[in-house]
Amino acid sequence: MNPQSTRILLTGTSHPKLSQSISEHLKQPLGRMEVRRFLDAEIFVEIQENVRGRDCFVIQPTCFPVNDSLMELLIILDTLKRSSAERITAVVPYFGYSRQDRKTAPRTPISAKLVADLLEKAGATRVLSVDLHAGQIQGFFNIPFDNLYAAPVMYESIRQSMKNFDDVVIVSPDAGGVERARLYADELGATVAMIDKRRTQANVAKAMNVIGDVVGRRAIILDDMIDTAGTLTEAATAVLGKGATEVSAVATHGVFSGTAFDRITQSSLKEVIVTDSIPQKEASLKCAKIKVQSIAPLLAEAIHRISTHGSISELFKKKSLRA
Repeated sequence: MNPQSTRILLTGTSHPKLSQSISEHLKQPLGRMEVRRFLDAEIFVEIQENVRGRDCFVIQPTCFPVNDSLMELLIILDTLKRSSAERITAVVPYFGYSRQDRKTAPRTPISAKLVADLLEKAGATRVLSVDLHAGQIQGFFNIPFDNLYAAPVMYESIRQSMKNFDDVVIVSPDAGGVERARLYADELGATVAMIDKRRTQANVAKAMNVIGDVVGRRAIILDDMIDTAGTLTEAATAVLGKGATEVSAVATHGVFSGTAFDRITQSSLKEVIVTDSIPQKEASLKCAKIKVQSIAPLLAEAIHRISTHGSISELFKKKSLRA
């Protein structure tokens, strides 16, 4: 059976450009749905075609404004559940609240777990995301969760930028990112280093030391997201101070809060590569150093494989991506 006969793609309002790109890669139009807001900002959803017994994919990164994006997603999921959809996959390229995955002090929430419970309760039967801030969030769910890696998409962009990798070092901004740095280094034929940092409060970090050899090398700082860019610019300064010849950065999610654009513009960073898991039109307009790589082919292939019961793990290899 043709998966398009039962599959339906739906998009929320947080990133319609990405949804349209996924639709074009799958050669399947987006389903008809109306999302509108009343004067008091309440969200109303109406799906304008039959979804009974169908395999539904809702594309909605929970990016800024995070709470509006999340609530809209929940309402769409609830609408599908009450309309007798057969399967409902929440495609959440950027998973908001993922940094609140554990108690960091007494009397604080684990908001990532709360979001997991809300998605399940609203009607999601599967979740598809990209480069979770904390992989253990998958364990918060009692439904299948596919956490894709953006690495296969980013490799080509890095190769075009760096040309050769004899003098390249992949730098993790903290101990938690070393495994990701090794993955990139192994694929690209580079070496690995790490920043030892101390965080005094949220969005404030002080780079303390560089572990590994960066002298005379071109450094790529690798992270899952860039928020205010404070950590990133501190790390770039530290790496250059230890003898690196230049510093670039690669991150899956370009959150770019507060003065992030100004920090990147004024920093010694040569280039910052992010994906379009979050809308990035403003980023490319405000900062010439930022380059955006699309993850639409990756998500389109994942959606195709889910709907045809194919292997998701093969997507960790770049050659599995279709043009």
